[in-house]
Amino acid sequence: MQQKDSWLLPDGIDEILPEDAKHLESLRRKILDTFACWGYEQVIPPFIDYLDSLLTGSGHDLELQTFKLTDQISGEMLGVRADMTPQVARIDAHNLKHEWPTRLCYVGTILHTRGDALEKTRSPMQIGAELYGHAGKESDVEVIRLMLEMLAITGLQNVHLDLGHVGIYRALSRQAGLTEVQETALFDVLQRKAKPELQELMDGFAIDSALKAMFLKLPELNGGKETLDKARTILSVANGNVRQALADLEAIAESLSGIYPSLPISFDLAELRGYHYHTGVVFAAFVPSLGREIARGGRYDNIGAVFGRARPATGFSADLKLLSALSKEINQKERRTLIFAPCLDDLALNEKIRDLRAQGQIVIQQLPGQTGNAGDLGCTSILEKDNQNWVVTALA
Repeated sequence: MQQKDSWLLPDGIDEILPEDAKHLESLRRKILDTFACWGYEQVIPPFIDYLDSLLTGSGHDLELQTFKLTDQISGEMLGVRADMTPQVARIDAHNLKHEWPTRLCYVGTILHTRGDALEKTRSPMQIGAELYGHAGKESDVEVIRLMLEMLAITGLQNVHLDLGHVGIYRALSRQAGLTEVQETALFDVLQRKAKPELQELMDGFAIDSALKAMFLKLPELNGGKETLDKARTILSVANGNVRQALADLEAIAESLSGIYPSLPISFDLAELRGYHYHTGVVFAAFVPSLGREIARGGRYDNIGAVFGRARPATGFSADLKLLSALSKEINQKERRTLIFAPCLDDLALNEKIRDLRAQGQIVIQQLPGQTGNAGDLGCTSILEKDNQNWVVTALA
């Protein structure tokens, strides 16, 4: 028996209607064309993959977000991809096997078991780029620049860049000799920036008082460029890995500021997004009016090891659906030109319609017996006969 509401979609699953689909497809092409101009080649990983492969590297953080099923042919556990990064890393390590830096990009739907707190969708369309085979700061700068270029194409204004470095927390944890349980508990508290819990946790740790002080101050190390100077003072007794991480952040920020003098750059040294797979710099782009990140990325040098070839790697990704919706909202004031043509067997009219379409204009021709006028179809202009010529006239 057919359900009464069989037209409904599952929570967090959406469909894209013609107008939005057209805008999204246009944006997708522009972004991929831009990636290509930077030397990034597109790959298309499978929507379903072996679960072990999907839960490699970054995948471990996504285990609860991954839909799992049993392959009826092999009996193996499969998963529906919740992130394309592990798959692209496999392509670089196992399929391409280049000795030189490899630039790859991708776009496709991913599926999550649950939506996050700010974005309810469970089927984002992930678009991103990855650079494999170069460990220097220059490759981090390149992928951040490409991310900013992508956002510029989208038309977003007032983009803010937030920089962090997971190596700082990792180095402090190693220096303090934290156990795995302690490190996990501290990670959770820092992610939530719960200062009272942090103080209580530190009181229970048998570690050096100087290290305790540094952990307690870590959530306060966020803000503008002065944050790095403050960090050097507060983390002065930290080991060389921490000092190198601060130097890398400063060098990356200076490079970006030289290219984008008006770009607002902030730092958050307690930002640990992707901690379990990122190994260095992490970054995110924000638009203040939205209140959430619109693109994110970072360095993850160990992800290819399980595929037999660990290469340095850095990259970013975003939800193309979100970018498209924001872009469309920005462009709403720019009214589309839709031309309505009457249903007539007229040679001159057909030639005019063909010429307009060849110029990239949208012409919707009336069908026999069609109900609804030009305004009902959202048309902004109409083809009318003026003496012997067909001309486009704007609708009032």
